[in-house]
Amino acid sequence: MASQGQGNQTSVTEFILLGFGDLPGLQVPLFLLFLLIYLVTMAGNILVVVLVVADRHLHTPMYFFLGNLSCLEICYSSTLLPQLLAGLLTGDWTISFTGCLTQFYFFGALAGSECLLLTVMSYDRYLAICNPLHYAARMSGRSCLQLAGGSWIGGLLGCSITTVSISLLNFCGPNGIDHFLCDLIPLVKLSCNDPMVMDMLAIAVSLIFLLVPFLLTLTSYICILSTILNIHSTTGRQKAFSTCSSHLIVVSIYYGALLIVYMFPTTDLLRNFKKVLSVSYTVLTPLVNPLIYALRNKEVQEALCKACRELRT
Repeated sequence: MASQGQGNQTSVTEFILLGFGDLPGLQVPLFLLFLLIYLVTMAGNILVVVLVVADRHLHTPMYFFLGNLSCLEICYSSTLLPQLLAGLLTGDWTISFTGCLTQFYFFGALAGSECLLLTVMSYDRYLAICNPLHYAARMSGRSCLQLAGGSWIGGLLGCSITTVSISLLNFCGPNGIDHFLCDLIPLVKLSCNDPMVMDMLAIAVSLIFLLVPFLLTLTSYICILSTILNIHSTTGRQKAFSTCSSHLIVVSIYYGALLIVYMFPTTDLLRNFKKVLSVSYTVLTPLVNPLIYALRNKEVQEALCKACRELRT
């Protein structure tokens, strides 16, 4: 839909998300699949938050950051999946200009916050394994609050700049977004403005919130692996690696998908592949994080068993 503007130029007032519009025969199966994923994601992450808050044995920096990550995933999934489920259920993929900007802001802000928080968590594991004598001093309660708060605020402030810039663009048609969500690159392609400024902004945002955190995380893990390899005891080596192996799995999946989607040019060959990768970091990562990070850890399993016993009595 478009409204008349100055000089007979039309202005787009709503967009159409085309991500799953060409799969009419799969609307119901996809709806059931994504509904199940959403419910399990919410249940798993809420469970982690409740356990971290309720069990005093989990009141450590690692689980404090894990609780923040689960809170972030709850918000992240709720920003995207309800809109996706509504489209699959009704077949109506339209979204207002304001609604699109709102979704983009919260999606981008939470994705940026997650990149920063994963970097903080890798730093936490680096200190625990490589500098255990300084761990308690550097990961004090105040330091943890500052690091977690900085991750949230950094993502929210960083994406506000991009969102304001998008709101100033002119959209004079067409209004079909080749994605299942309002994302930066598809929106810039629909703009009638010269894309150079927004492309430069997109590169700057990707460098700050994606490439730099990825390199810092990678550096942390190189140091961790070097320290682990120098441990002479096989048992000690296995114990040290087990504390960060789950984090390494999540980081590899998350950053791998993001780097391909945002740092590689969108060619005809990569367009559909990028959509698949977008599903992995927007839908699947929040689903598997509670399982990989928390529910497979002995401390969390013990806290869960303890909570179950208390509920029975």
